Amino acid sequence: MVIKQFSYRGKTLEELQKMDVKEFMQCVTSRKRRTLKRNIVEQYKPLIEKIRKAKAGLRKKPIKTHAREMVVLPEMVGLTIHVHAGKAFVPIIITEEMIGLFLGELTMTRSRVEHSAPGIGATKSSTAAATKAK
Repeated sequence: MVIKQFSYRGKTLEELQKMDVKEFMQCVTSRKRRTLKRNIVEQYKPLIEKIRKAKAGLRKKPIKTHAREMVVLPEMVGLTIHVHAGKAFVPIIITEEMIGLFLGELTMTRSRVEHSAPGIGATKSSTAAATKAK
């Protein structure tokens, strides 16, 4: 059995991790390239520094961020990043397949709504039962 090796746009994970952010920008789609080009300097700099410290083993706290529009970079692979989903931070373990996606694509912002049984007055038969009980 042959194990399929991961590649992103023809590059292996090791090649991607050796790349600088500017070189990686040439591998992603134009939408993500524009996002990185615009926001890498001022908005994402603290997040990238936290990621590099965590990779080096200097950071013990979990990495929390509100930057849902941040593109998953190759240097994030293997880390757990807590992304804000509107109410709470959702932990995400970054894998190779997530490279090039936005962090917001990996967390759901809407929770599943589950209702209990209908109350008195919700249906015609329950209103009739309520009037007989009086």
